Amino acid sequence: MGYRVAVVGATGNVGREMMNIIEELEFPVDEMHAIASRKSKGMEVSFGDRTLKAQDLEQFDFSTVDLVLMSAGSGVSKEWSEKIGKAGPIVIDNSSAFRMDPDVPLIVPEVNPDDIKLAKKKNIIANPNCSTVQLVVALKPLHDAAKIKRVVVSTYQSVSGAGKEGMDELWNQTKAIYGLGDATPKKFPKQIAFNVLPFIGSFRDDGYTDEEAKMWDETHKMLDPNIKLTVTCVRVPVFVGHSESVTVEFDKSISPDEARAILRDAPGVQVIDKHEADGYITPVDAAGEHAVYVSRIRKDHTVENGLSFWVVSDNLRKGAALNAVQIAQLLDETGTIKSSSGYRTLTV
Repeated sequence: MGYRVAVVGATGNVGREMMNIIEELEFPVDEMHAIASRKSKGMEVSFGDRTLKAQDLEQFDFSTVDLVLMSAGSGVSKEWSEKIGKAGPIVIDNSSAFRMDPDVPLIVPEVNPDDIKLAKKKNIIANPNCSTVQLVVALKPLHDAAKIKRVVVSTYQSVSGAGKEGMDELWNQTKAIYGLGDATPKKFPKQIAFNVLPFIGSFRDDGYTDEEAKMWDETHKMLDPNIKLTVTCVRVPVFVGHSESVTVEFDKSISPDEARAILRDAPGVQVIDKHEADGYITPVDAAGEHAVYVSRIRKDHTVENGLSFWVVSDNLRKGAALNAVQIAQLLDETGTIKSSSGYRTLTV
């Protein structure tokens, strides 16, 4: 006995990953519906040992499901999420469309689970930006121990953050360069193969990009509006896994050993931090894993109470699909939603 679930954007990278993780975590599902745009209608996707055919978003009756996981971009979400919510199910939206809406909770379960009580305001819950998710999972336990004053973040974001087109472009450009073929950029503004691009999203008037602004806006909403945060977002030629170089200034002293102990006890965090040539985590190591990994924890000697560290996570998993499914688990565990049968199954 479980829930009737629809995944909108089921044929995309994150939508497929959502369905994989629902199966992995044994979230209780009675019915699974793969929903996509009309052009993807009939495309086959896997759910466990079953093969589902994508159904047309515009023709699907959302009043027949309990829960909708939305991963089809902000434009689609702006058009559909509120209509779906009014039809009955709760929408967990992976886009930026509703993240800063005061009536929509923005949730990372390890950080602000109590905000689930706000879910019924619009029947929409927002999933944060992938880079924000891993940042706040690492910051939350440290902030609880020694209040954070200021954070400086530089991201190293994989091409999968730009979807299948981004991954295809890195693959095709790499082959073209080795084969003396055409490496003309199509998805990204400049060549991504063997290069790094200090630009993600679009520029604002202040010189920052909207991707960078998302990170401080979302951190303020979920963690603490008083934290000062500056961000530089960089696209790197990595297929899966975002990395972040983080420097934090606290209001009181916290040693690297204290930080390691705090983070080792924190939910969703794994500390891999040895003073050895391979004693840290890379995106290749984190791909396919659920955790947010923290390495290279050390004293920042330029401020009175500062630490620097390295954060890595699979952006398709914890940065998107896994966090959405964990929100679904939180809805179930708190009784915020009930299964279609009226029977509620707790998940682990």
